[in-house]
Amino acid sequence: MSLTLVPAATNTSAAPAASSVVAGQLATGTAAAAQQANKTADSAKAGSGSDSSAKVKSAGGTVKLSDEAQAQLRKLQARDTQVRNHEQAHLAAAGGLATSGASYTYEKGPDGVSYAIGGEVHIDVSPGRTPQDTIARAQIIQAAALAPADPSGPDLAVAAQARQMEQQAQVELQQQQAQKQQTKLAGVYASISNTGQASTSSPAKVDSYA
Repeated sequence: MSLTLVPAATNTSAAPAASSVVAGQLATGTAAAAQQANKTADSAKAGSGSDSSAKVKSAGGTVKLSDEAQAQLRKLQARDTQVRNHEQAHLAAAGGLATSGASYTYEKGPDGVSYAIGGEVHIDVSPGRTPQDTIARAQIIQAAALAPADPSGPDLAVAAQARQMEQQAQVELQQQQAQKQQTKLAGVYASISNTGQASTSSPAKVDSYA
């Protein structure tokens, strides 16, 4: 499962497949999930002393599944639910920053049905036009990264990246506010100075009577 961040003018084509964190791209290791499913199936097979099987409905009709195939199927079904819930949580929190729907990586189960074992959501992480806008966008990115009940390591890394962006924008905002304050004070001092000069240079008026 993943939340792929897409900053403006950032090339993510060099990001490796499967588990990776490159240029904001997150992935949770879909290959590892498939290996775990196979391991579960192998364990079930080793622990089964009989050749019992069950019939399940598949894309092509009803098929018989052995114990190990049933174990693998249950694993894939659970993984599919987990992945879809994870990515939908990212999407819901990303709001208008999401640039695409969730995309998934699939593995075909022993029943002939394809199950999601990994996924990703793309969102825009480019800064805003103002520090205030950047702060707001960074907060949405953090919420999107941490939205799933089980945020992955890469999800946490994206949240940290967004926090850093927010902090930088806050510093920039403080600098802008300080500069505005200095400009305002300079204008006040200039006004006071000009008023003082005008009062000292003006000739005194004396009424004279004939």
